Amino acid sequence: MKSNKTDNNNKVCFINGRGYKMAGLKKLPIGIENFEKLRQEDFYYIDKTRLIEQLLTRWGEVNLFTRPRRFGKSLNMSMLQSFFEIGKDKTLFDGLRISDNQELCEEYQGKFPVVSVSLKGINGATYEEARRFLIKTINEEARRLSVLSDSTELDETDHELLTQLKKKEMTNDSLVYSIRELTE
Repeated sequence: MKSNKTDNNNKVCFINGRGYKMAGLKKLPIGIENFEKLRQEDFYYIDKTRLIEQLLTRWGEVNLFTRPRRFGKSLNMSMLQSFFEIGKDKTLFDGLRISDNQELCEEYQGKFPVVSVSLKGINGATYEEARRFLIKTINEEARRLSVLSDSTELDETDHELLTQLKKKEMTNDSLVYSIRELTE
């Protein structure tokens, strides 16, 4: 018996050695948690943009997203970042529910710097190793947010804090307060 496989580039599915055309089928986004990639590369996507409207209309000072593993938490966070962050491609939301709410899009879409820190990749065998991974994660986000250095909203202290968060060596105090410092 021959194995079954799919050649997505040619849109052909092989079942028991026989090729079948897959006209117009989109790719399945298995393991993809980047909203921008998912939309740009034409993967299947179940529209979850109503979450944006719900967050803005049912505003909470803190929102906790609890779901079991593999239920799309990272993809939803990526979607939120793509919607709110300055400089992101607004056309990613064309044809999705949120694009019907023009007033909300005009007021919020692409208007904010977004701090996005995932602890998913922080796994060390020792405290020191985990601490190094966490510092690297904070460094990467601080570097990504360096584009804000030109902002008139940042004073000298803010510039200093951002510079400190990009350093490979970090005091415990700096590490403990790093998320707060990135978001204030």
